[in-house]
Amino acid sequence: MSEPLPLVFESPRRGQPPRHWADLTPTQRRELVEAAGHRAYRARQLSAHYFEGLRTDPGEWTDLPETVRASLAASFMPDLLREVRTQTADHGDTVKTLWRLYDNALVESVLMRYPDRVTMCVSSQAGCGMACPFCATGQGGLQRNLSTAEIVEQVVDGSRRLRHGDIDGHRVSNVVFMGMGEPMANYKAVIGAVRQLVTPTPDGLGMSARGITVSTVGLVPRMQQLATEGIPVTLALSLHAADDELRDELVPINTRWNVDEVVNAAWEYARQTKRRVSIEYALIRDVNDQAFRADLLAKVLKRRGNWGWVHVNLIPLNPTPGSRWTASRRRDEAEFVRRLRDKGVPVTVRDTRGREIDGACGQLAATDR
Repeated sequence: MSEPLPLVFESPRRGQPPRHWADLTPTQRRELVEAAGHRAYRARQLSAHYFEGLRTDPGEWTDLPETVRASLAASFMPDLLREVRTQTADHGDTVKTLWRLYDNALVESVLMRYPDRVTMCVSSQAGCGMACPFCATGQGGLQRNLSTAEIVEQVVDGSRRLRHGDIDGHRVSNVVFMGMGEPMANYKAVIGAVRQLVTPTPDGLGMSARGITVSTVGLVPRMQQLATEGIPVTLALSLHAADDELRDELVPINTRWNVDEVVNAAWEYARQTKRRVSIEYALIRDVNDQAFRADLLAKVLKRRGNWGWVHVNLIPLNPTPGSRWTASRRRDEAEFVRRLRDKGVPVTVRDTRGREIDGACGQLAATDR
């Protein structure tokens, strides 16, 4: 059951942004609108402006009385993200934005256009507490969790850019929780954002759950919980190594939930939801890209049955300036792919975007701290 909300919007408390329309359920919106002295149907009007029209400027709310627009906007749609810097790459197909939050925390989002889709990569935390050594975000530590609305606002901004022609495309068709932060460590806000994304318009953005991917480094209890939500999103497990010795170094949370435990949880998610799991594997030169490690990865995944439950997504590492971790050689990447395919493993190599604009997640924020 949802937690009861106060009937007025309060000033943000330490570590919490102001509550926003996108934090609320449709019922809560109606209750708060009525408590503010307005008719309940105003809530539906506001939802239509925000989720369908992507309009947060009260001057554009022409179906509402001019005398109430500013107060409604101030009460229910506070500014949560302030643009610091935007960079483009890939001939305009990739747009990366650095945002400053109400408490000066910095996060990033990326809008990417492909021939058949437009994907939004969103952050779920300011910083990250998982401390993966090859990740730019992980080196800065965790500042705080984002709210549901701070996550949704990243998608709304991307949708607005598309509508205004800042990048070619009709709408955001895919959302991946692969920006800054560990989504499963901010589970309540992340699942709240997912619900706002998939709720039909005008009460939500009306996206397909099958176009949403939630990643994790392997927080097993939350992976198990996600399987019970009844929302068929894609689960992406950031594995990066198929043995505990190396994964303990690359993904420190592995000392809490080891390779067998996280792969078992991923397989169970696929079994319960009938959704194929993506295994994310960043190829790091001379660290985890040797041919024998491809064989080991295939062996670990094969133990859970046929290949219908899983797909391996190999990621050429976007190197961070000054880091000893760098991308694999092309020949090593090709051999890794060949080894997996020879064993029947479904595998692709991710199309790397934004190398010329600090493409690794967390790099923009790191340079602006």
